[in-house]
Amino acid sequence: MSDIQEETMALRVVGALRDDIVTMALRPGDVISESDIAGRYGVSRQPVREAFIRLAQQGLLLIRPKRATVVKKISPEGVRQSRFIRESIEVEIIRRLAGHPSADAGTVLGELIAEQEAASNANDSRRFHTLDELFHRTLARLIGVEYAWQLIDDHKMQLDRVRYLTLGSSSSKLAISEHRTIVAAVTAGDVAGAEVAMRAHLARAEVLLSQTIAAHPDYFE
Repeated sequence: MSDIQEETMALRVVGALRDDIVTMALRPGDVISESDIAGRYGVSRQPVREAFIRLAQQGLLLIRPKRATVVKKISPEGVRQSRFIRESIEVEIIRRLAGHPSADAGTVLGELIAEQEAASNANDSRRFHTLDELFHRTLARLIGVEYAWQLIDDHKMQLDRVRYLTLGSSSSKLAISEHRTIVAAVTAGDVAGAEVAMRAHLARAEVLLSQTIAAHPDYFE
C-alpha cells in the first residue's frame, strides 16, 4: 500500500472512530485495542495505530504504553473551551452572513431545517446530528469561509459528545426552533438579531453540560 493510500485509510479510520465515540457507540471508559478496531472497520492495524495517535491528540483516547487504550471520559473544561472557540468564530460568521446574505441563503438553510424536522420526527438522532453539523457548516460556506468551520470542527469533539447525549426529541425540536430564528434574522439582514440568536443557540451548551453530568456522572472526568 502506498503512503498516500495509508494516509487516506488512516483518515477514514479517524473519521469512523471519532463518529463512534461522539455518538456513544464507544462510551467513555470503554477499553479498545488496535486489533479490535481493525476488525471492526475491516482494515489493517497500521491505519488504526495512526488513528489512535491522532484521536489521543484530540483528547478522545488515552493511550497507555503496555496497557489497554481507553476512550477518555469527557472533560467539562474541554467542553467549555470548545464552546468558547466555536462561539468566537460562529458569531463572526453569522454577522457577516446577515450583513451580506446571499440570494439563496434562505432557501438552502430552509431546506436543511426541513430535513432536520424529518429526522427529529423519526427520532433519528444520528441523522439529526449530521444535519445539524451541515447547517452550521453551510453558514460558513455561504460566506466563503468553510475553512473556519473546519477549525471549529477540529476543536469541538468534547462538546459534540455532550450534545449527542442530549439529542432527544425535545432537544432537537428546540435546536430547530433556534435555527429558524437565526435564519429569519439572516434573511432580514438583521446583523444584531442574528448575533443574539446565535449566542443564545450556542449558550445552551452550558445547560446541556450540567444536565449531562447529572444524568451520566460516570462519563465525566
